Amino acid sequence: MIADGFDYRAIDPDGAYAWLFVHHLVQGAVFLAIMLVSRQLMPLDFGLGWGNKEVGRHYVVRFTLTFFSMYTAGYMVIILLTKSFQPFPYPLVARNIVGYLGFQLFLTGPSEELIFRAFAITMLGLVLRGKGAAGKASLANITAAVIFGLAHVRFSFAPFQVSYSLMQVLFAIGLGLFYGDCYEKSGSVIYPMMMHSISNVIVVSVTILITMLMQ
Repeated sequence: MIADGFDYRAIDPDGAYAWLFVHHLVQGAVFLAIMLVSRQLMPLDFGLGWGNKEVGRHYVVRFTLTFFSMYTAGYMVIILLTKSFQPFPYPLVARNIVGYLGFQLFLTGPSEELIFRAFAITMLGLVLRGKGAAGKASLANITAAVIFGLAHVRFSFAPFQVSYSLMQVLFAIGLGLFYGDCYEKSGSVIYPMMMHSISNVIVVSVTILITMLMQ
């Protein structure tokens, strides 16, 4: 891994954000390169332009101001009631908070949506046709959302161990369906990038606030 080849202790002694910045920059660049090459080999539209701006803007605003606010509130209540809340895992100092929120705002949406929406839905759409979920979502979108959810499962091999939060996985799948729907309706990955980054910043901000209150 390229991200493992650097020493971040001078700027990020707690390991809160610097490795993540490099990792997401690299993975985003790799998938962007794959998509650009693929477009030269076959007529594929990965939605890298602005698409339908009116649809995209409307989706981002509606998602942020209405649904996501309620969804986040419900999600946080559930994880607190089920005692599955995961506190902010780093010391609550300004460097870690600003760095981690900066990573969520600037890197998570662009990097991960290139992979799980622009690339995954486009490629899955070549073999998965039709709709599921009572005709409300394409099979490609559903499959990409499930893969996105499973990407939140952590694996270690020495010793072999699988760890995950069921609520986090289900939450990611649910959000993935909305990101994918926006991607397909707007014809652009830019708006899901915005939604993804905004949602992560809100979730992390709430997590930090609750962690502070619990101390």
